[in-house]
Amino acid sequence: MASVDTIRMAALLGICVVNLPFMGLPTEQAMFLPEAGPDRLAALTVAWMFQSRFFLLFSLLFGWGLQVQLASAARRGVAYGASYARRLAGLALMGVLHGLLVFTGDILLLYALLGALIWPLRQSSPRTLVRWALAMVPVAMLALLVVAPYLDQYADASLPEASLSGMPSLGGSYVEATRARWADWPGTFAMLVLFQGPMAFGCFALGLAAAKTGFFNAESTGRRRLARWAPWCLIVGLAANLAIALAPTDESLAAMLGLLALPVAAPVLSAAWLYLILWLDDHLRLPRVLVLAGRNSLTAYLLQGIIAGALFGAYGAGLFGKIGQAGLLPLSLGVALAAMLATGAIAQRQGRAPH
Repeated sequence: MASVDTIRMAALLGICVVNLPFMGLPTEQAMFLPEAGPDRLAALTVAWMFQSRFFLLFSLLFGWGLQVQLASAARRGVAYGASYARRLAGLALMGVLHGLLVFTGDILLLYALLGALIWPLRQSSPRTLVRWALAMVPVAMLALLVVAPYLDQYADASLPEASLSGMPSLGGSYVEATRARWADWPGTFAMLVLFQGPMAFGCFALGLAAAKTGFFNAESTGRRRLARWAPWCLIVGLAANLAIALAPTDESLAAMLGLLALPVAAPVLSAAWLYLILWLDDHLRLPRVLVLAGRNSLTAYLLQGIIAGALFGAYGAGLFGKIGQAGLLPLSLGVALAAMLATGAIAQRQGRAPH
């Protein structure tokens, strides 16, 4: 379905915008707003419009894909459980390797685990799946309360750099960068489970429901309902997420409220982006090479990290820590585009990119 490929393409772009600072800067610089200037404006833009928004769209499509695969297996009269288990095992292995060798913020292992958890809900009604998604909102809030104390350690500028998980060595040789990833990945993955896990699972459930109701069909009831609500989602989502992005990073009540608002505000803005992407897909004809990249999104996602490693590591261009947030924002768009063009070109030549 072309619209789904377009959403994947947009999600890849947004994910790269969020991830690149964590590959090109020390963690404490990537996680929090600079004091002033163009770097602050760029970081604020990413925190406001991208962070925790586009991975939700990616998660939505994972759930959608599960139902599509189940329906395909049913039409062929074959069981899908064993094949799905093998897919999840392969995804988990790829996630571990990606996290240790390329990018510690990998989401593939998390998706494999959540994919196993969503399996028992595969026969649930759309209404039940929506209820599961809504139930993840308070779960996400509780998880963020657990995460909050660990975020504070990065906000404390008095901490010596050496105690901040060794991230600066990402700018060293490939061996040094890999050692840094090995040291940092377990803690980073635990943070991802808490920070992204509940919200991603909720979107898995919504994606499964979307496939069951034919949401992505142009004239579906769900599409019409989204069109009615999209202006409000955009207005409320932009306002709420700007407030969250500007919230302090200390232990104040305002900081805590900003964190707790994220599981509500982020999906609202994601819904607005979803509508805008679908509208663009209806009115614009995108180059086939980019559509193919969306169809082969796993390859494009992995290529983003590989390209970034070549840019920031000493074994490549050695740009780690040398480009501020203002430079990383346009660079992330270039990295995402390069990864998608390469993926699309491979798919055009071979019929499909590795996935």
